[in-house]
Amino acid sequence: MKSVEIYTKSHCPYCWRAKELLRIKGVAFREIDISDDPEKALEMHQRSGRQTVPQIFVDGYLIGGCDELFELDERGDLAKILGLNSPPGE
Repeated sequence: MKSVEIYTKSHCPYCWRAKELLRIKGVAFREIDISDDPEKALEMHQRSGRQTVPQIFVDGYLIGGCDELFELDERGDLAKILGLNSPPGE
């Protein structure tokens, strides 16, 4: 399985949704909570070029935020990107 990192804030409903989808898929991820950490927030911005959370990286490659994550899943591409054996929904 691939390395997944997700930058989040503690009170962000989009972060909760993204993490829940990853959990449903059985994907282990490293959460980086930037709520009270300006250095991690700056790191996220430098890596993604974005200010909003969540920002999700797979093997260091930015796949985007919550909307992009769900779009990838709906198209059936998320399983391939994450290196999962079974197609989405199985």
